[in-house]
Amino acid sequence: MKRLRPAADRGHARTDWLDSRHGFSFGHYHDPDWMGWGPLRVVNEDRVAPGAGFPPHGHANMEILSYVVSGALAHRDSTSVAGEGGKGIVHAGEWQWMSAGHGVEHSEFNASATEPVHFLQVWIQPDRVNLAPAHAQRAFDRARRRGRWTTFASPDGADGSLAIRQQAWVRGLALGLAEQAEAVLQPQRRYWLQMVEGEADIGDERLRAGDAIGYAGESGALSITGRGDGVADVLLFDLPD
Repeated sequence: MKRLRPAADRGHARTDWLDSRHGFSFGHYHDPDWMGWGPLRVVNEDRVAPGAGFPPHGHANMEILSYVVSGALAHRDSTSVAGEGGKGIVHAGEWQWMSAGHGVEHSEFNASATEPVHFLQVWIQPDRVNLAPAHAQRAFDRARRRGRWTTFASPDGADGSLAIRQQAWVRGLALGLAEQAEAVLQPQRRYWLQMVEGEADIGDERLRAGDAIGYAGESGALSITGRGDGVADVLLFDLPD
């Protein structure tokens, strides 16, 4: 099974400081046909105005990943000892992981007073619940993603990736015009391919920024070819069925 999710069909929430596109049902946007893809529950593309952001609020039992596309995101949470909490600035190309565990409070704000921040917010259901909350952040060299997969998150933190509490892998690559790569799909797994920037041919489909395709019960090699003038930024979520 293959399901195309065009960028224009996503949910949309807009305020004076936030422009958010929802790949799956989220907040006031509800679509029974798009409640998630396996344990992948949220893929939001957010643009936050300078100096604005999400004030402190709580979550529980969710693996939350943030990928900054441009700008910088200021994070603070209640995960660590002595009341200090996890905190830091997530810059373009970096990933942040927060495991909400048995309960955590956090805030996310644009770190700049003059420039917007553009980032993806991803929620994945964990395979273990009510553990202690945790937080980590990683920088990944964008040049090393050119034409080859980089693992951003995995169950065991392999190759310097973020260790998440689910049998899921998050990988990405960058492709210029006519550059090619492939992903091998296994029928017992689910996959969600998200185009972040640029455009690429995914098999026989042309995807542009914000488009996505879900795969379930599919097998074999999936060809990916960069198209257009810019560089395609592609994410692949490898998920349990």
